[in-house]
Amino acid sequence: MTNSLNEYLQAFDQEANLSALTGIGRGIEREALRVLPEGKLSEQPHYHQLGSALTHPSITTDYSETLLEFITPVSLSPEQAIAQLQDIQKYTLSNINGELLWPMSMPCFVDDQDKIPLANYGSSNIGKMKTVYRQGLKNRYGSMMQVISGIHFNFSFSNGFWQTLQKIDDNQAPLADYRSARYFTLLRNYKRFCWLIPYLYGSSPSICGSFLQGHDHKLPFKKTPSGSLYLEYATSLRMSDLGYTNSEQSSLHICYNDLEGYVAGVQQAINLPSKEFAKIGVKVNGKYQQLNSNVLQIENELYAPIRPKRVAKSGEKPSEALQSGGVEYIEVRALDVNPFVDTGISVEQVYFLDIFLTYCALVDNPNLDCEQQQVFGKNMDKVVIRGRDPELTLQDGEQEKSVKQWGNEIFTDLAKVAQLLDKAYNTSKYTLAIEHEQLKINNPELTPSAQLLKLIVDDGKSLSALALEQANLYRQKTLARDYQFYDQAYFTSSVAESHQQQLAIEKEDQQDFDSFLANYFAS
Repeated sequence: MTNSLNEYLQAFDQEANLSALTGIGRGIEREALRVLPEGKLSEQPHYHQLGSALTHPSITTDYSETLLEFITPVSLSPEQAIAQLQDIQKYTLSNINGELLWPMSMPCFVDDQDKIPLANYGSSNIGKMKTVYRQGLKNRYGSMMQVISGIHFNFSFSNGFWQTLQKIDDNQAPLADYRSARYFTLLRNYKRFCWLIPYLYGSSPSICGSFLQGHDHKLPFKKTPSGSLYLEYATSLRMSDLGYTNSEQSSLHICYNDLEGYVAGVQQAINLPSKEFAKIGVKVNGKYQQLNSNVLQIENELYAPIRPKRVAKSGEKPSEALQSGGVEYIEVRALDVNPFVDTGISVEQVYFLDIFLTYCALVDNPNLDCEQQQVFGKNMDKVVIRGRDPELTLQDGEQEKSVKQWGNEIFTDLAKVAQLLDKAYNTSKYTLAIEHEQLKINNPELTPSAQLLKLIVDDGKSLSALALEQANLYRQKTLARDYQFYDQAYFTSSVAESHQQQLAIEKEDQQDFDSFLANYFAS
């Protein structure tokens, strides 16, 4: 059986159950472009002193050599997660020869997207595969889309939480099966309510005009005095059709009702041929243009605002890991880089996400059909383009609701969750986070998207100048700050170790690349 939200909150409020709410695990993945002091994209390859992008645990690259990705380990407090990220950025900024970290999601000025270098992971087969995958992304969607930056937030509950929740539910299934099923409840609810994320945290209502090269669009852009393009009520152009989208994926029917159905849908997608991508070719004149011509080259290409995840073993595909061990954590992917904080995500945001994801785990949500999932997707599409429009309505079941009406309804329940988390953690920070975010529901001018537009439209600042001003400020603050979690010795040793690991992987290769790929996809 399942209970109502209030029944769950009452059960967890009992002294024997309250501590099960602690032990939330959080990890942050932050992407950031390396740029020159004048604001242009750096042409410098990944710095050797940052370690091997293939094997370093904290510092790697995403699509491009210039698109850094910082990864924190699992942390048991919001403050520690942010401190870890600050330390990683401190070491990085100390070792990139005066370059800056672009503090926004949408990229800086790029005069020619063909000048954006693909990430290089060395001569091993797995390293080559990662680069060919990116070559495929370039050929399929263009390089500009791939240098958009975001924040991925990894979240998990403790085993004690799941054991307690299973007891409350009087459920007799194996714990791993129960945990996976309940994580999928969280996923479905997240998809239902995730329009809140770009509304509250969307920070990309404007783009540099250079981003549109080769882009077909029908958006009614306005132009700032300095030449940037913007939409008056937009929150997150990063999450719009200009950003992370794949029209070929619109034909996929990947449902979030249960683990088996989700894995089957993903595995079908990576084996589904695409007539459009077949036109590119796979190996042309002896050079790979993509890994294959299917709708998804590999599972990473599936664009979704949230994913179920499990740490995979060496050589194991993500869906195989899920299938064998169940859901271990979830990855929230709808967060813009926050330009108003040096880490791109604030500690207050982490507190809010704790509340929001706990709420999503406890609110009942029946299975969804594809039509219902499409409704949720349309709500999201509306909010990223015109989330602050006072005339905007969203569909909640059979009802049309304004952002203010629906948002305040959700926040009434979020406040209850916050109070319980405050009690469990002996703090007041969760309630303060809710109070702060609810102000944005009732006053759209407090959202970061509105604040950014005020600076570049009303105050006449250049988007690029503003970004560089913030980037320089964050560089100075970061370099002046002492290490808090790591130290210099950790980074020195981890960099050396990562290069040794890459060399070892390259020496161990016994197959040619063609055979390696054939075996990978055959399995």
